[in-house]
Amino acid sequence: MIRSDVTQALAAAACIAALAACASSPERGLLSSPESQLKLRSIQSRAYDTPDRQMVLRGVIATLQDLEFMIDAADAALGTVSARKFQVGRGSSVASELTVTVTVRPRGEKQTLVRVNAEFNRKAVEDPEVYQSFFVALGKSLFLSGREVD
Repeated sequence: MIRSDVTQALAAAACIAALAACASSPERGLLSSPESQLKLRSIQSRAYDTPDRQMVLRGVIATLQDLEFMIDAADAALGTVSARKFQVGRGSSVASELTVTVTVRPRGEKQTLVRVNAEFNRKAVEDPEVYQSFFVALGKSLFLSGREVD
């Protein structure tokens, strides 16, 4: 009787250990330092010298479409746009997905702040070049919109 209780206890402990090993641990960057979060936020954000939030929002949508993204949702009241882009690698059937969420909000009385969050295959993008490329394209779009050029 004692032997079967010990066997059951060991089996239960082994099951618990196996389940604990399978549990996903938080990603290292999930609770990263405030300094790194601030640095990432500064990479993801740009202020534009216009109080016209709707014009900037239209520019964001146009820029995303020019970059071949599919718009999933746009909310003018909240100032948010969500979009995604699929790519299949050459010679491969594996698809990659790039998703972005853009937030447009007033910054003071004379500026509008744009913040972009990007994920590649469900992992946060921290590469500054990705964000810089988007902001360069958005800047051109807003420049052309301000000049009323189609």
